[in-house]
Amino acid sequence: MRAATATAAVSLVLAAAACGKAGSSSSSSSASASGGGSAASATGSIGLLLPENTTTRYEQFDKPLFEAEVKALAPNVTVKYANAGGSAQTQAQQATTMINSGIKVLVVDAQDSAQIKSSVDAAKAKGIKVVAYDRLAQGPVDAYVSFDNVAVGHLQGTGLLAVMGSKATPSAKIVEIDGDSADPNAADFKAGFQNAVKGHVDIAYDASGLWKPDVAAQKATAAINQLGASNITAFYSANDGMAAGIATSMKNAGLSHLPLTGQDAQLDAIQRIVAGTQSFTIYKAYKPEADAAAQIAVNLLTGQPVTTIAKSTKVNGSGNTVSSDLLTPVLVNTSNIKQTVVADGLYTVAQICTPQYEAACKSAGLT
Repeated sequence: MRAATATAAVSLVLAAAACGKAGSSSSSSSASASGGGSAASATGSIGLLLPENTTTRYEQFDKPLFEAEVKALAPNVTVKYANAGGSAQTQAQQATTMINSGIKVLVVDAQDSAQIKSSVDAAKAKGIKVVAYDRLAQGPVDAYVSFDNVAVGHLQGTGLLAVMGSKATPSAKIVEIDGDSADPNAADFKAGFQNAVKGHVDIAYDASGLWKPDVAAQKATAAINQLGASNITAFYSANDGMAAGIATSMKNAGLSHLPLTGQDAQLDAIQRIVAGTQSFTIYKAYKPEADAAAQIAVNLLTGQPVTTIAKSTKVNGSGNTVSSDLLTPVLVNTSNIKQTVVADGLYTVAQICTPQYEAACKSAGLT
């Protein structure tokens, strides 16, 4: 099984990436937001805007984790929530509604980082603090919480080269399916990935899958038709959602044995890794990210500094320097599923090892 046989090669990548617990940061994301108890007695509301619901993480993890941390820090503070469903226009309308409702802090994972700038400007004009979550929004943002996204892409690249082993040669043709260009993270992933693989393989086909499984599947099929199935050595997918679509195209072309990357540690991706139809995923632990965003939001609500948590800085697309907390990604394959997503409570072994994957789980030692 490909995922299993690649374990030894990828272990070097894991050793370099997993410097501590998954999602750990050089900053202390558990910094107190109370400022002498002010958070405990604080009132008001925080708005949370998430970009889409095709990727399972937002509704299943980010939203409830953020809400839980706000409640733990500031029991009397209300979280108002909306999901844009993949529409930048919808997200702008949701932001207007929240701004008019009297929120004190807006936490936004932008569907489109450039288009959201007008909403950020409108919020700031009303004295509302703004936190960019996971994706760095344009405009005068107060703080940003995410992972080191160039490092994510680089980890995907070094991981793919490790899985390819001796087949990683300058003439080896790979297919690259990137995320949506409206998402600045997509550019970071791409830059990190290409920096890692440059000169080692031939990126023979490069297209955007828009973060959509069906679009990614179409692009993968087009690549197979253009290059010829027998001429492709591996597939790069910027995330697990698109990897699902690409895996279907690969299966239809008889290429399920080839390396395939991913990101986000979705349950179906973990199952594909166990089954050997996806090589690895990049795990960006949701809880540290959601907790840090909640802590920063409460600090902003109560007038406390955010630099105790957001110790780095990033410059966004509009040229604003933003205090940032950048967490550390971890590569996950069959060798460390138990030590990462299972140990962190993301999934149980039973959730992963459904009857369809029971035999593969046993082969992978996941019982």
